[in-house]
Amino acid sequence: MYRFLLTPRWWGINLFVVLAIPFCIFMGTWQLGRFEDRVQTHDAAEKQPAPGTSPAKPIDELLPVDTVTSGRPATATGRYADQFLVPGRELDDKSGFYVLNMLRTDSGKALPVVRGWLPGKAGHTAVPAAPTGEVTVTGDLQASENAGTAGVDAAGGLPDGQLGMISAASLVNLVPYDVYDAWVTLQDTGSSGALRPVPAAVPQGTGLDLKAFQNLGYTGEWFVFAGFVLFMWFRLVRREAEAARDLKLGLIDGADADAGKGAGTNTGPTDPADSNVSAGTA
Repeated sequence: MYRFLLTPRWWGINLFVVLAIPFCIFMGTWQLGRFEDRVQTHDAAEKQPAPGTSPAKPIDELLPVDTVTSGRPATATGRYADQFLVPGRELDDKSGFYVLNMLRTDSGKALPVVRGWLPGKAGHTAVPAAPTGEVTVTGDLQASENAGTAGVDAAGGLPDGQLGMISAASLVNLVPYDVYDAWVTLQDTGSSGALRPVPAAVPQGTGLDLKAFQNLGYTGEWFVFAGFVLFMWFRLVRREAEAARDLKLGLIDGADADAGKGAGTNTGPTDPADSNVSAGTA
């Protein structure tokens, strides 16, 4: 009854099932592993002390920025140079902008320093002047932003003196000196009181965010698809086995069986008299 499984048509179906099910299981397991990695990273970050409570270290000792050094207080000494406004940034549900200055260090590289946040529209609000002379700053270390960072304007087209993304890749095209692949946000914004400190952001990939639960959802989808493939294979086998049994018992003829394999409907004559008439005519 099941000899049809050895036909070329069923060889193709069986090969697809044999390849599809392990692939779905592999992809589901991989997505589950990604979710578990995010959970472990989140747990490890929760057990670590708050980055701001760690002692400040020179910027060069904390690079490159990772999940451990992100948020750590970093110090640097130099002189403030170019200033940029970073529009479209919110603080406490209010719209405003960051005030960013490039700190030229003795090494020749410049460190982007967010001196603070101001409400209003960039370019239409008075900005406190940066300190002159040599200064030593201490700020919470942050990784360069990317297109997926909240608040980033990656579309471009901003006026001169404004910046959509705080990253070395963006700044090297605007200043004639090397830039650190990181930035710091000051928690002490000076005595003027106009600038408000920008809290350090949690490093990406350390929390149970939407991406983590997307991985969990994809896990379920891949396993469901593997089950669906197996279910459809059993259904096709059962339908063809029933057709072979009916053919053996004489309940249907060969044309009916072939039609059932294809369109799934009976296209042969339904009235025995019609069959006799056809035979007589022939």
